[in-house]
Amino acid sequence: MKISISILNAKDRQKEVLKVNNTNINYLHIDLMDGKFVLNKQFTNQEIIKLNDISTKKIDLHMMVEDPLKYLKKFSLLNIEYVTFHYEIKKDLDKIIKAIKEYGFKVGIAINPNTNVDEILPYLEKVDLVLVMSVEPGAGGQEFRIDTLSKVEKLNKLKEEYNFKFLIEVDGGINDIYYDKLIKVNTDIAVIGTYLTKAENLEDQLKTLN
Repeated sequence: MKISISILNAKDRQKEVLKVNNTNINYLHIDLMDGKFVLNKQFTNQEIIKLNDISTKKIDLHMMVEDPLKYLKKFSLLNIEYVTFHYEIKKDLDKIIKAIKEYGFKVGIAINPNTNVDEILPYLEKVDLVLVMSVEPGAGGQEFRIDTLSKVEKLNKLKEEYNFKFLIEVDGGINDIYYDKLIKVNTDIAVIGTYLTKAENLEDQLKTLN
């Protein structure tokens, strides 16, 4: 399972990125929040560009925003692999998927804890990633919701049944215990924030994830 580190709650985001550069962490997870889709507002465009410039890791961009399309041009030249938007914005999702792909990014669709997997069935053949939120979006440091594991299991069954190619990512409240549980249900990417960024030694903390 790959690791995408969320630096949302890092004391110094730039210093954290420099530390991450020296690890085998796979992605830099950035939670873009507009203060509308979620109450919190985090990461300015300028900050994301600066973090991109100092990071050696590809960016895993999680857009907790009402209008993902207005950000794409600003980030078109960044080292981004995945751009993920939320199903719950209730916009023209096919248009958003098409636009993200046109910019050369892989596209992800995220679902909140109370959203049923069945609701995103029409989009599963069109996306590269499904992000399952294991906490309510908008704030770090929350407790992992154990019912998330059943969603991962269902997504894997759908992949097998319909030969879908998307990866499964889980985000929120993941520590060493839940990391092991996610491995057992065949999760592809774990987004880990506070458990890593609040540790005294990042390298030592990574060793607890087996």
